[in-house]
Amino acid sequence: MTATVASHRKPRQHPLASLTGGGSRSARTARTAATLALAGAAPTFGLAQAAGAPLTPDFDAAGQAAHRLTPAQVKDRVDALYQEAEVATQSYNGAKESADTAREELSRLQDEAARRTGKLNAARTELGALAAGQYRSGGVDPTVRLLLSADPQRYLDGAAVLERTGSHQATAVAGYARRLGSVRQVRQRAEDTVERLADTEAQLKKHRVTVVHKLGAAEQLLSRLTAEQRQRMTARDGARSTRGGRTDQGGGHGGGLLGRLPGVAGAAAAQAPNPRAARAVSFAYSALGKPYVWGATGPAGYDCSGLTQAAWKAGGVALPRTTYTQISSGPRVARSQLAPGDLVFFYSGISHVGIYVGDGRMIHAPHPGAPVRIAPIDQMPFAAATRPA
Repeated sequence: MTATVASHRKPRQHPLASLTGGGSRSARTARTAATLALAGAAPTFGLAQAAGAPLTPDFDAAGQAAHRLTPAQVKDRVDALYQEAEVATQSYNGAKESADTAREELSRLQDEAARRTGKLNAARTELGALAAGQYRSGGVDPTVRLLLSADPQRYLDGAAVLERTGSHQATAVAGYARRLGSVRQVRQRAEDTVERLADTEAQLKKHRVTVVHKLGAAEQLLSRLTAEQRQRMTARDGARSTRGGRTDQGGGHGGGLLGRLPGVAGAAAAQAPNPRAARAVSFAYSALGKPYVWGATGPAGYDCSGLTQAAWKAGGVALPRTTYTQISSGPRVARSQLAPGDLVFFYSGISHVGIYVGDGRMIHAPHPGAPVRIAPIDQMPFAAATRPA
């Protein structure tokens, strides 16, 4: 089994060399650019590659001990590794969301700095023109010029004009100083954002490595089993998802539901509390059978929170990216009051989410190797439920 990692477009670099200047700032900007180039795009990993990478002591111990584990023990350990990987996946998703926000903010700040720098240059040009005019007038003390003037009244009339000119010059100087301070503030905010983005990209890399190692450990354990043992394990996992006599699989897995899918989806949507929830439920049914891809938000594949985010986006509601932020996207709902479209969360760390479709069942993206499917909500430790608003 191979887990696919969602690829993300490498962000366009916005060098700050023209803003920061100076040796030390330029060096810092260059280092930041190198960091972003290293971590900016999420590569595609296969678990076979991950298994061959340097692994943690726990991973090595798990692999070495696999020969002595029973198939049931292997399954328990694999399930635990999948859950640990999902925790790291949600951390990755949160860091990715923060990085995207920081990139957008950086782009906006750089555009703003460019606009303000243009105004600053215009003010500098105006000051230069005023200074040149003053130089051409001679800059002689006004009292001396009055005493030497052949026509004092004419000079006094001209002096009034000069006073107004001086006031205009003072205003121009004050405006220049204000614009200079404004440009410096924007540049500093941009530099702070670059540093924050670099830190976030480092977190992305760390969480990505954790996910790949956990999934690699799971694959290595599974590789110790025979094909027959793995088939039995998959069958038991499917049996848990079909409890109650209903098959949960979509996309060619379980023909019982496949033939009835339009009717089942329509009935679930009809029970939704509002049209937006109905559209979210319909979207979730349309995603049945698509692969689990950690870090993905569709349309080819999903992780758990990526699926719920995409479903509710189809309903016209923008959910945040992670399970631990989606849980705050609406009022809490008691388990006995669940309605189709509600988000159901699992584990004490709120690391997994599905979309409730009625009759004690949900649609969710379980883990690598298991497609988007319907499952009973009692399959995992229930934590809470939310009705997006």
